[in-house]
Amino acid sequence: MFVFAVIALIGFGQYIITGTAKQNFLPGQLPGNQSSPFIIKAIYNQALLDTEQVEELSLQVRTILAHNCTKCHGSDKSEGDLRLDAKAFIEKGGKGGAIIIQGNPGQSELIRRIKLPRDDNDAMPATGDLLTKEEIAILEYWVKIGAPWPKEGTQTVYHVAAMAPRVPELPPAINGLTNPVDRFVNAYFNTNKIEWQKPVSDRIYIRRVYLDITGLLPPADSIDAFLKSNRPDKREALVKELLSRNDDYAQHWLTFWNDALRNDYSGTGYITGGRFDITKWLYSALTRNKRYNVFVKELISPDSTSEGFIKGITWRGTINASQRVEMQAAQNISQVFLGLNIKCASCHDSFISDWKLDDAYAFANLFSDSTLEVNRCDKPTGRIAGRRMLFKELGQLDTNANKTERLKQLADLIVQPKDGRLYRTLINRIWAQVMGRGIIEPVDIMDNEPWSQDLLDWLASDFTANGYDIKRLLYTILTSKTYQLPSVAVQDPAIITSSKFVFHGMLRRRLVAEEFSDAVSETIEPVYPDSAVVYKLLPDSNKTKIPFARASLVLNDPFLTALGRPNRETVSTSRVSQANLLQALELTNGVKFNDAMKRGAAKWKEKYPDTDLMIKEIYRKALGRLPVKSEEKIAKKMLGKTPGVDNVQDFLWAIALHPEFQLIF
Repeated sequence: MFVFAVIALIGFGQYIITGTAKQNFLPGQLPGNQSSPFIIKAIYNQALLDTEQVEELSLQVRTILAHNCTKCHGSDKSEGDLRLDAKAFIEKGGKGGAIIIQGNPGQSELIRRIKLPRDDNDAMPATGDLLTKEEIAILEYWVKIGAPWPKEGTQTVYHVAAMAPRVPELPPAINGLTNPVDRFVNAYFNTNKIEWQKPVSDRIYIRRVYLDITGLLPPADSIDAFLKSNRPDKREALVKELLSRNDDYAQHWLTFWNDALRNDYSGTGYITGGRFDITKWLYSALTRNKRYNVFVKELISPDSTSEGFIKGITWRGTINASQRVEMQAAQNISQVFLGLNIKCASCHDSFISDWKLDDAYAFANLFSDSTLEVNRCDKPTGRIAGRRMLFKELGQLDTNANKTERLKQLADLIVQPKDGRLYRTLINRIWAQVMGRGIIEPVDIMDNEPWSQDLLDWLASDFTANGYDIKRLLYTILTSKTYQLPSVAVQDPAIITSSKFVFHGMLRRRLVAEEFSDAVSETIEPVYPDSAVVYKLLPDSNKTKIPFARASLVLNDPFLTALGRPNRETVSTSRVSQANLLQALELTNGVKFNDAMKRGAAKWKEKYPDTDLMIKEIYRKALGRLPVKSEEKIAKKMLGKTPGVDNVQDFLWAIALHPEFQLIF
């Protein structure tokens, strides 16, 4: 039996690692411009450039240096006394002397170092990816023609997404593709020479959509009925029915929003009065499908039930300036609602964008009763940044108004329809939740390029034109042929956040912590007792609307933490979908999981003394199907004619680690 368990665990780990992938925000993945074709052509043909082309070349050089070099050689850190963020500093060189010889790339130290292999101690960049051949060619050519540098105040080296909404024309509906999502994806497939695959089976679809809407497994009887139904619109009808289950929907999507809004039921700050939960407000907002513009307004300009988000955490003891609650509010609102990370700019001028320290402080001052002194790397500067919006295009507010009025004005400006960034960010987050990857990745860097700008823009404009309705958005996505494509396994996780990513369909995903716990509770034995539910934090009428102690409604613990639930002291907008050693250990030796397995084994043995019937019922309940002959043969060998509790526990454990149980296909 032990051998079977070891084989199952090894297989589980290998399958998850190669079958799924998802990464969190990585600072090295930055929005940037693509090299212009005429620049590359000129380099390889050694052609002369006109004035406009020289400007474009210098922009490409600044982009390469900003994205790869200025983290260590910029205004906030200059290793070897070398800075690469301005012409004068580049010409000056560093401790070792000049780094470029204008007109002579072969004698330039910069060019020598960027050509070295990774295992050479002098190779640059010292960390992260080496430069591509194209990037090296651009820098060589730049040095060869005299290392021109643009005048101050010229074009940014960072790609900045458009703010204004945009309504692209819908591509024609052909081959039965009438859903707008499919029409845009069809155009994308045509451009990228991708063939449409056959939609997934009814069995896969019902499980997929149950989990994405309610976070629950479909009951075996519901699967049987769905498979037998001849209704041509049965998939659309199923999505409508599941979306109408308001409490199931809320209990599932509470996990996503708790992560994003860093709302939890216990932890730092709650006991000392330095933190306030918004659970009752959030749960009610989800059950009522509160319109997203209102949802955002009530978080930015809150009452006592929703103020916990912008109040943040009042940390005890000595903290740095970027952890003040006003700065937390600025950071969290820009990240969650605008897909903009200003954490770097909260400490110093950002090296991954054009945002400056003063921008972050001016935005933070909107949440402050008094204006804050600017601190650079936690050192006071004696300066005051004033108060202003991050994006001037959205309008101005009365900076002399009291804080309550300022926040009201701020909320109105942010949720106005012309804030295309707010609604694109939401669309991208929802898409990532159900498709395994955003249209833009990482989801917190909305200045990155989408794989389909038209699809993103159309969904955002349709969202604002039709009542800011998240359930309507979900219906559009989940009933599309695009959502119904077979899932895609990614061998190299890095490709997911790569600018070279090509969409083929939903990425195969592992159940998140709460989904896995609930699946075990539904099929084997409740992981948590009813007393574990945080009833006091929920609306009063909820006790009869919770089918069992769902993991989204209990305090965090080592079991959920091991499976990926964050501590929610900071914003978390995505979870890693790859298995790791900690999870494997928790599923083999963890007390919480194994206690549930043991209790479940005793109940299953008592209810199904007949081995054949037990095997069939476990497969039906856990995997939504009967076992095939080979599976049945192995199971019978494991259990024997009169299985003991230990045998049943091992069998249930193997089922819980089965790829069909662990993954969303």
